Amino acid sequence: MYRSTALIGALVGATLLAPSAAYADPIGWGGTVLPNQVQCFSRTAGSTVYQVRVEGSATKKGARFRFLYNGSVLDATSTDTAPSFAAERRTSLGNFPGPGTYEICAANHYTTNTVVNLHVLFNGEFI
Repeated sequence: MYRSTALIGALVGATLLAPSAAYADPIGWGGTVLPNQVQCFSRTAGSTVYQVRVEGSATKKGARFRFLYNGSVLDATSTDTAPSFAAERRTSLGNFPGPGTYEICAANHYTTNTVVNLHVLFNGEFI
């Protein structure tokens, strides 16, 4: 009985001392997007978030990028051949919608694979 109590106490103590990250959620996704496939990455902004930036890049012929807030398109590329894309919304510019889900999507409308990197960044994660 004493051994199990001591072991549980040690485990609880170790758990309380374990370090934790300020932002533990991932900020991006990278990988291969197959022909006629769409890949999206999203993050949820809480009440302490005051600015957001999305970034995307694609190899080969590029991709069509979309920036969404709670499922509604805020911005998008006009062609299917964009090699990169970036968009921002900031409280200081008066265009930040507020807390919610921010998402970036890349669509590959070609017959070859493309490698895509997608990021959603908040506050101090970008300048």
